[in-house]
Amino acid sequence: MIQSKRTLELVLTDTQGKLFELSFDQGLDSVDFIEKYMNSDVCAHFDLPFDHTQWAGEEYILASLLDENPVKCGKQFNREAMYWIGCVYREWQLITNEKSKCIYKQADANFMNMVYPGYHTISTQMAVERIKESKLPHNEN
Repeated sequence: MIQSKRTLELVLTDTQGKLFELSFDQGLDSVDFIEKYMNSDVCAHFDLPFDHTQWAGEEYILASLLDENPVKCGKQFNREAMYWIGCVYREWQLITNEKSKCIYKQADANFMNMVYPGYHTISTQMAVERIKESKLPHNEN
C-alpha cells in the first residue's frame, strides 16, 4: 500500500513537471503561467487526494487552465528549471499537505527560478526544507 501511494505521488509529480515543461514548449510566459496555475481551480483539483484531472495528462491540464485563465506568451525560464519547479511545488504539496495557493505565497515563480541553480541537484524533499527554512523570520540577537 505504501509503495503504491508513493508511486502515485511520483506520477503526479512527474505530470506536473511535464505540465510546466509544456508551458515552456508553448512559449508561455513562465511567471504568468506559474502564478496563474498555482492559484487556479485546476491546480486546486490536483491538490486533492484523488481527482480525475490527475490522470488526464499535461495537455488536458494545460488546456483546462487556459480555458479558466489565459496565459500570455513572453519571457521564459529555461526548460529544465520549469520541470524542476513544477516537481518541487507538487512534492511540497504532497509532503506538507499545504494548498498550492499557500505554497505559491511562500515561494513565487521568481524565487523558485532564483534557487534552481543551487537546489536542483539535491533531493526534492531537501529543497523544500531549505526553501521553507529560508522563508522563516531570522532572530537578530
